[in-house]
Amino acid sequence: MQKTIAVILLLAMGAYAAACLALFFLQRSLIYFPPASAAFPAPQTTLLAVPGASLVVSERPLAGRRALVYLGGNAEDVTASLPLLARAYPDRALYLLHYRGYAGSTGKPSEQALVADALALFDRVARAHQDVAVVGRSLGTGVAVQVAAQRKVDRLVLVTPFDSLAGLAARQFPVFPVRLLLRDRYDSAAYAPRVRAPTLLLAAGADEIIPAGSAEALLARFPEGVASLRIIAGTGHNTISDSPDYLAALAWANGE
Repeated sequence: MQKTIAVILLLAMGAYAAACLALFFLQRSLIYFPPASAAFPAPQTTLLAVPGASLVVSERPLAGRRALVYLGGNAEDVTASLPLLARAYPDRALYLLHYRGYAGSTGKPSEQALVADALALFDRVARAHQDVAVVGRSLGTGVAVQVAAQRKVDRLVLVTPFDSLAGLAARQFPVFPVRLLLRDRYDSAAYAPRVRAPTLLLAAGADEIIPAGSAEALLARFPEGVASLRIIAGTGHNTISDSPDYLAALAWANGE
């Protein structure tokens, strides 16, 4: 009997170790879900050359000092957000980044790469426009916070934000040591204290993916007076943009 129990325990430990290894090596396939192509046409498309990749940028060109950089979610075709962004920001040029491996962009996504790419796009946009706002959605909030922590951003909007991807993953996979295994951590709470741009956290009242406490925990990490939280009631993680209140909330980045 003892031998049988020992064998069962060894098999269980082996299966658990194998599951941990699978989670470690396959984790990026659980974080990033790249769309194969852009489903909606953009007024203009350009390429941004970065180390190891060529990135597609969907644009709504507009002369002037004001612009906006948009960083989408983990499975988002950012061109789908272009019409709504054009309504929210009629006087800002729009630049929507297709992450590495997304809709024509080459390379493979990772936190380090996505942040570096977003900084490269911001720098290119800032050379043509003096006032650059940044909007990040879901996974893109983890990128946007790091951009705002390192660059002079005019205003920052974080749609369905989280304080840490590691924290979210630990809740989703409680039986695994996710905090030790995760390579792309998107620890927004660690970068928020360095943000000086006026910031709006826009949360869904019935978000089924990101708990309300995660946005509140992130809010608490910003310097006093820098950030505020707005909750759109009755909306989910993927339906928040369907609310008529969403457009008005985005317009906050225009100072309205």
